[in-house]
Amino acid sequence: MQDKDVDKIDPVNFDHNDNSVFLNQAVATAAEKPSPWVWIGLGGLLLLALLVIFVLPSVVSEYELPLERRADLAETPMVETAAVAASAISPFEEAQRALQRKEAQDVLAELLAKQGELDALDVAQWGQQEYDAALEQASIGDEYYRAQDFMLARESYEAGRDGLQTLIQTVPTVVEQTLIEGERALIELNATQALAKYTLAALLDPENEAARIGEQRALTLDAVKALITEAEELEEDGELQQALANYNQALGLDSYNEIAAQKVTQVALRITENDFAQIMSTGYGLLQQGEPEQAISEFQRALTLGIKQEEAQAAITQTENEIANTQIVRLRELITSAEQREQWQEAVDEYDSVLAIDSNLLFAIDGRDYANRRAGLDRLLEEGVANPERFSEDAVYEETLGWYWVGRDIPEPGPRLLGQLDSLEKFLENSQVPITITFRSDSLTDVTLLRISEMGVFEQTSLLLKPGRYVAVGKRSGYRDVREEFTVGFGLTPETVIVQCNERISSAGR
Repeated sequence: MQDKDVDKIDPVNFDHNDNSVFLNQAVATAAEKPSPWVWIGLGGLLLLALLVIFVLPSVVSEYELPLERRADLAETPMVETAAVAASAISPFEEAQRALQRKEAQDVLAELLAKQGELDALDVAQWGQQEYDAALEQASIGDEYYRAQDFMLARESYEAGRDGLQTLIQTVPTVVEQTLIEGERALIELNATQALAKYTLAALLDPENEAARIGEQRALTLDAVKALITEAEELEEDGELQQALANYNQALGLDSYNEIAAQKVTQVALRITENDFAQIMSTGYGLLQQGEPEQAISEFQRALTLGIKQEEAQAAITQTENEIANTQIVRLRELITSAEQREQWQEAVDEYDSVLAIDSNLLFAIDGRDYANRRAGLDRLLEEGVANPERFSEDAVYEETLGWYWVGRDIPEPGPRLLGQLDSLEKFLENSQVPITITFRSDSLTDVTLLRISEMGVFEQTSLLLKPGRYVAVGKRSGYRDVREEFTVGFGLTPETVIVQCNERISSAGR
């Protein structure tokens, strides 16, 4: 990096007035027209020269760059007033000059601020040429400033300031390029170069995550390189577990290292392939020894390794087929027995067991469908025989009658089905023959035969009812409701059904 003292802007004398022009004018005038006034003027000029020599330097020293005071139009030094008077410069002109000087100083202050910002960013590493060019413009401004040409000085300072600003604006681009160079150095395993590039990128952009990561990677690059080199030697010697450990250790130091990541994957795969081969060999050995269940367990363990799954699955399928064939033969025997005994639900369960082994077996698919329909019919017929009192409901009667005829249409029915149909036939016939039922009450209870009739208030009455189960409900104001359940037919017909409310409801219980 270039010496910073060279880059600083040289101090200048702000209030220097070159009066040689005025002196030459006075001498020329005296030469043309000598008079006593000439000598008086020369004396005044001599006095002014003495002031410039002995007084002005002490004033100028207070204004050297870069800590120069701003021009104060309200307070003008006595020496400057005398100089103005002597040089015949008007107060307005002098004020304009002071204003121009102040403007030049302001621009210079901005330039120096940007110079400090770039110095902090170590500009010498990435923008020295543009930096020097901008400072060269500032140096030209110094020359104009010393010559009291503040407008040109300001323009030069502005050019230098803008040059530095442009350089600052290129920092994001420089960061991007520096990161690229740092990545290239990592790939080339050049730790020194990588560290320098990422450190510079972090200096230029402290919040840059890539720079931070790259810097850490560069710091561990030598150690990672050594681990990878040793791991490659171990891998060649067949020491796969130790090689994998080294690669994982390298990846732990640098989780972004692609070489280590690839090697971890490759070596882990080789280890898994060796394990797969060993497990499959054990499985086939068990199969030859007549242990198919244990062989399947080994093949399934090989399947969980996640490689060569088709090979493992084929071995499992082959072994399972051998086991399945034996199981299916046994299950078909159980199905035949259940169907002969007309135990259709049992047959359905056995068919399900067959289909669980092989869902594509046609005999099991068709057989289960038939057995399932026979099991459903069997349940309906059994329910009809067990609950004939429900036939008093027309809907129940019609549904049961339909299933009865389905059963009669089955060819070659077994003894169980024939027995169910014969029993059901009698119940169905008897269910449609009404029976006279006598009801007795107290002429005070309002009686309702649920789902049949509103019987009202009576002392004694009778109804023709089909065999079935019935419920009579009685209600009376001020008395507790009564409910009488009874069955008509099936040897359970009551002589008289009494429905009357006798239990008064007390006022305290209301």
